[in-house]
Amino acid sequence: MKTKNLNLIIVLGLVATIGILIVQLLWTKQAFTLEEKKFSQKTHFALLEVVKKLYKGTSSTLPSENPIQKIANDYYIVNVDNDFDPKVLEYYLKAEFLKFNINTDFEYAMYNCQSDEMVYGNYISQNEKTSAQKTIYFPKHKNLVYYFAIRFPNETSYLFNSLRFWFILSFALIIILLIYVYSIYTIIQQKKYSELQRDFINNMTHEFKTPLSSILLASHFLHKQDSIQKDEKLEHYTDIIIKQSNKLNSHIEQILNIAKSDNSSMKMNIKGVALLPILEEVAENMKLKHPNLALKINTPKDYSILADEFHFTNIIYNLIDNSIKYCNEDPEICITIEEIPKYLKLQFSDNGIGIPSKNTPFIFDKFYRVPSAMNNEINGFGLGLYYVKKICTLHHWKISVDNNTNKGISIVILIPN
Repeated sequence: MKTKNLNLIIVLGLVATIGILIVQLLWTKQAFTLEEKKFSQKTHFALLEVVKKLYKGTSSTLPSENPIQKIANDYYIVNVDNDFDPKVLEYYLKAEFLKFNINTDFEYAMYNCQSDEMVYGNYISQNEKTSAQKTIYFPKHKNLVYYFAIRFPNETSYLFNSLRFWFILSFALIIILLIYVYSIYTIIQQKKYSELQRDFINNMTHEFKTPLSSILLASHFLHKQDSIQKDEKLEHYTDIIIKQSNKLNSHIEQILNIAKSDNSSMKMNIKGVALLPILEEVAENMKLKHPNLALKINTPKDYSILADEFHFTNIIYNLIDNSIKYCNEDPEICITIEEIPKYLKLQFSDNGIGIPSKNTPFIFDKFYRVPSAMNNEINGFGLGLYYVKKICTLHHWKISVDNNTNKGISIVILIPN
């Protein structure tokens, strides 16, 4: 993905997430305000019912004006204009608050006209385990003779508890925003590392191309000499040098292409390819390089597949070369070809050092090398099996690896029939 597009996606995602969080917080604030109004209305209606109950059975009539005044969010006074029993008041308060689903602690006080002061009534707790709280001062109010006051000491926490879903959702959005920011930071860091790796590979492969061009030039000149052409063995070796130098040059170009972009599709020249000649050619070249190599090909017949010949040959070279490099004795490799339902199975088994089970899921990752004491002795960049996996994926083949029972590993490529 281009840097410009990635930056645009990051900014849009960040703005969208912050916008959603702001909207959520505004909704939560609005919900709290509505819940506060709802609580006030329920309290108002409940107190009106209490006033009606206090007047019931008396000769007095209900006052024409609203007897309830809201002094503060958690403090109300109620003018009953009639004498009443504190125990009866407490009973009605409990009953009406329960009826209107007001499930929070409250305390009340009554005005004593004889002593001209507020007389504390009681603290009513919804939780029996909650001990009585410290008495709060109830102020007097002018022009009222018979009235009582109600205070809700835990109203704020009660409202917050009623909106706990909103707060949990807001908290979850904040966590998501933090995770998003951290993910973006990680992506940016990984992008920097990828760019460094790509620059390193570009520089390294360009440095390889200069001496390789000189080798190819000298090899072609050497091949034209009469003394070389007259000696069949020398001419054969010169051909091998030229041929393998060309292959190495192609490998370098391929690595450059991989380094440029992992998302860019390689062009595949798919055609019918005979398996056995390619395997035999690679085996012969590898035996020239490694005289102690024992390589056996088991196949009931010669099979043909649809593949890019160049890339398929590179796959064979990579797999055999890996088996040779990671072997602490004379390498023995067995290539088996067999037909199974829906697939042609191509299996490479060796007698190498094997791979720990915990590392097998990562061996096809780019730049990954299995931790081993032999790593310091073996040259490589962890690109071989990554390349093999990429080519198999482009061909729609399946590839897997497993440890053998005795020693070494088996790499299996399943090619659809």
